[in-house]
Amino acid sequence: MEEKRFDPYQFIGFILIALILTWMLYQNNPENYPAEKNKVTNVEPSENKNGSIDNKTVENGFINSSDDLANLFLKPSVDFEQIENQKIEIEISTKGANISKLRLKEFDDYKKTPLFLINEDNTDLNLQIYLSDGRILNTSEMYFIPKKENRNDNQVLILKSQISENQFISFVYSLKKDSYFVDFKIKTQGISNILSTKNLPKVIWKSDVFRNSKSIDYENRYTELTYGYDGDKVDYLSLSGDDEELVEDVRWVSYRQHFFSSIIVPGTPFDKILMKSNDLAVEKSLKEKYTKSFESEFYIENTRGDLDSSFKFYFGPSDYQALKDLDGDLEASIPLGWGIFGWINRFVFLPLFGFLSSFLPHGISIIIMTIIVRLAMSPVTYKSYVSQIKMKVLRPEVEEIAAKYKNDAVKKQQETMSLYTRAGANPLSGCVPALIQLPVFYALFTFFPVAFVLRQKSFLWAEDLSSYDSIYDLPFNIPFYGDHISLFPILASIAIFFYTKMTTGQQPMPQQPGMPNMKVIMYLMPLMMLFFFNNYSSGLSLYYFVSNLLTIILMLVIKNYIIDNEKILQKIEENKNKPRKPGGFAARLQKAMEEAEKQKKSRKGYR
Repeated sequence: MEEKRFDPYQFIGFILIALILTWMLYQNNPENYPAEKNKVTNVEPSENKNGSIDNKTVENGFINSSDDLANLFLKPSVDFEQIENQKIEIEISTKGANISKLRLKEFDDYKKTPLFLINEDNTDLNLQIYLSDGRILNTSEMYFIPKKENRNDNQVLILKSQISENQFISFVYSLKKDSYFVDFKIKTQGISNILSTKNLPKVIWKSDVFRNSKSIDYENRYTELTYGYDGDKVDYLSLSGDDEELVEDVRWVSYRQHFFSSIIVPGTPFDKILMKSNDLAVEKSLKEKYTKSFESEFYIENTRGDLDSSFKFYFGPSDYQALKDLDGDLEASIPLGWGIFGWINRFVFLPLFGFLSSFLPHGISIIIMTIIVRLAMSPVTYKSYVSQIKMKVLRPEVEEIAAKYKNDAVKKQQETMSLYTRAGANPLSGCVPALIQLPVFYALFTFFPVAFVLRQKSFLWAEDLSSYDSIYDLPFNIPFYGDHISLFPILASIAIFFYTKMTTGQQPMPQQPGMPNMKVIMYLMPLMMLFFFNNYSSGLSLYYFVSNLLTIILMLVIKNYIIDNEKILQKIEENKNKPRKPGGFAARLQKAMEEAEKQKKSRKGYR
C-alpha cells in the first residue's frame, strides 16, 4: 500500500478556492453594490395595462435585464436609519426612502404609551416619475442607499437610488437641533432626457391618522384636513364622510388629528393640489385605531430638466401659540371660530387663559376665567333680570287683556303693547342681553375643544380636562350618550335647570292653541346638554357648570340686595299715568297693528 504524502500544490489550491469563494460572497453582499445593482440595461421592458413597469423586467423599481443571472443575488435588504433631536425621533426606511416611524418625545397618548404620528405603515410619500416611453417609476418600490451627515448641528440623511452609473434619485431629510420641522428635498440627476414631456412628476402623500384620545367620537370631530390658499384664505374638507377638492395656489396642507398635526409647506405655493379626506371611524368604537384617512396629490415643475424641489414638514402639537411663533400662518389651521368668535378667542381668551395657567392649576384657571367673564357680563345680567321683574309685575294685567280680547288677536296685541309702553317695559329687552352674550358663549364653545394646554391636565376627578371625566364606565352603549357617565356635564345640566327655572318663572309663558308648551321646551335644554356634553371636553363642562352657578348667585344677589320690587312697581304705576309716545320698534309694531285693524274694519264694512 502506497504511503500518503503531503501535496503542497493541493493545499495551495484549496486555499485559493477558499479565498475566491470568500471574495465572491463579499462581493455579492448588497451593501457592497452601491451603483451596479440598479444598472439600466438595453433590454426593453414590457408594460402592463396601467403603463407602469412590469415586475418581470424591473426589480425593486429599477430597469434590469431579465436574463442577468447576477441580479438574482443582488436583491437588497430593507434597512432603517434614524435621525432625532430633543423633540422628535424619526426612522426612515431604505425602501421608498419613507418615514416609517415618527415619535414625539415630549408626549404620550391616552394610554400613557409613546405617541407616534407615523408608525406601522400608516403614512406613505411616493414620487411618481413618468418616463417618455409611457412607463412610471414609483419611489415607494425603489431601494435607496443611505448616507448620514452633520451640517451645522443639523442631522442630514441622504438617500440615493441609482438607476444607472449617471442617473439617480435622492431624497434628503434634514432635522434641526430643537425643532418640529423636517426639511425635505427631492433631487434627480441625469434623467431629464427620459422624462415625459406630457406628464409632470407627481407626489402622493397619504396618511391614516392615529387615534390618540379616549373618545374617538370627540376626537374625530376635530380631526380634519385644513389648507391655506390664495393669499391668506383658509378652508377645510368635510369633517364627516368622504370629501375631495382640487385647489390652486395652496400655501400649506395640514393633516390635523385634534391635538397634533402633520403639515407640508412647499418652498413655493402648490400650483394645483388634489386633497382627499375619508372618515375611517364609522362606528366610533373604542377599538378603532384610526380616525380619518388623508391624501394629497401635487405635481413638481421641472423647467430645468432634473428635479430639485424643497419642502418642509411640521410634525408636532396643534398649539396655537407655538404655531404662531413659526414662520407663515400655520396657526390658522386651528379652528378658533370665524368672524367675531375667532377674534374674541385670539385676542381675549387665549392670552387670558395663557396668563392664568402660567401660575395656576388649569382647573383653577378655568374657574377664575369664568368668574372674570361673568363679572364682565354682570351689567347685562342685571338689565335682563330687571326686565324679567317688570314683566312679572305686569303679568296680571296682561292676563286680563288676554281674557278681555281673547277673540280679537290684533286688539289684544295693541292693548298689550300699549301697556308695556306706558309702564316703560320692553318684552324684547330680555332677548338683547342674550344676544350680547351669544358671541362670548360660542367663542368659549370653540376655545375649549382646541385648547392644547388642557391636554392631559387633571382637576379633581377629571384625569384629562381635554377629554371626558368618566366616573363610571357602563357595560353597554347608550345611543347619543356613550358608554360612560361624566360628572361635570351632570352638574352643568343641574345648574342650567335651576337657572332656566328662575328665568322662566319671571315672565309669562302663554300657551297658544296648537303651539308647543314653551316651558317643556325650556326644560328639555338641560337634558340635551347632558347628552351632548357627555363625550366633550370636561374643561368645557366645568366652565358651563361654574358659569351657570355664578349666574344663579348673581341673580339671587340682584333680587335680594339690589332690586326693590316695590320701587319697580311704584315706578311702573307712575309711568302708566304719564303720557308716553311709543318709539322705535314698539311704535312701528303698534302702527302696523293699527293698519291691520283698519284693513280688517274696512273689509267688514265692504261686506
